[in-house]
Parts: sequence; C-alpha cells; structure tokens
Amino acid sequence: MISIRDAAAADIAQVAAIYRDAVLHGTGSFELDPPDDAEMIARHRRIVGQGYPFLVACEGMAILGYAYAFAYRDRPAYRFTVEDSVYVRTECQGRGVGAALLARLIVEAETRGYRQMVAVIGDSANAGSVRLHRNAGFVPIGTLGAAGWKHDRWLDVVLMQRILGAGDTAPPAT
Repeated sequence: MISIRDAAAADIAQVAAIYRDAVLHGTGSFELDPPDDAEMIARHRRIVGQGYPFLVACEGMAILGYAYAFAYRDRPAYRFTVEDSVYVRTECQGRGVGAALLARLIVEAETRGYRQMVAVIGDSANAGSVRLHRNAGFVPIGTLGAAGWKHDRWLDVVLMQRILGAGDTAPPAT
C-alpha cells in the first residue's frame, strides 16, 4: 500500500538517491552533477522553511518517489504561482506513484492559497511526465526549443500549467 506524507529529514538520503539517478541517467532535470545528501538536506529545509509542500510516497520504509512545489520565480508578483517537481524511483514508474504524489501536491498547494502551478518538463520526449501532468489537469503552454545540453544532445523544455483553486477569477487572499 502506497502512502503519501510530508517528507522528513530522515527521508532525504532516499530522496537524494532517487534524484541522483534522475540527474545521471535522465533528462527531466537539467542538473549535470547530482547534489550530495547535505545539499539535498539544505534544499528540503529551504523549501519546507518557506512554507512549501515537500512530499514522499512510501511503501513501508521505502521511499518510492517525492514531489515538492516551490516558487516559480523570485519576483513578488509571482508569489501565487508555484512550480512542481515530481521524481519517482525508476523501478516504481508506471505504478501510479507520480500521479498520487502530484494529486496530493496540488491539494497542498491549493490549501496554501496558490493559484497556478507550472510544470517545467525537461526533454520534450519525456512522454511519461507530459502524460502525468496532462492527466492531472495541466495544459501545454509552450516549448523552449533546444534550451539545454545534456547527455550529448540538445533538449527542449515543455511548459505546462494548471489552475489551482479559484485561479484568476478572484483576487488572492492576502
């Protein structure tokens, strides 16, 4: 049985291992060198410390995947828009882990008053991530062609967006 919960400091070594594999072997992240556990702990602290959700999907003691939302951009006018990140252990992909994480992340972001969620998907050939986001209600809003160079090839970036809560139909609560 898969459960979704807030990530704890004790989870970060497994989170770092999932991300390490994604950086080294995938195209979803444009990082070239995986951050070490200490850097991942610092990232987790920064995200949670600023009030953003950081979740893990668990089966027993094993972390199957993780997801978090963070500021889309630093400028104050963007403060109601978040960018999501979802990573799932390679051997667990296709089991609904990413969908469960993203669904809960959307709820957590809405609860915190965010109005838009943006997906910045590395590699236009990343059909799994595009499908995951489309199934969660995201719509494509554009592609940045050849925006990154990784694994000896140019990679596009697919941008998708999902309205959260009331979206742009009413002013945000301040």
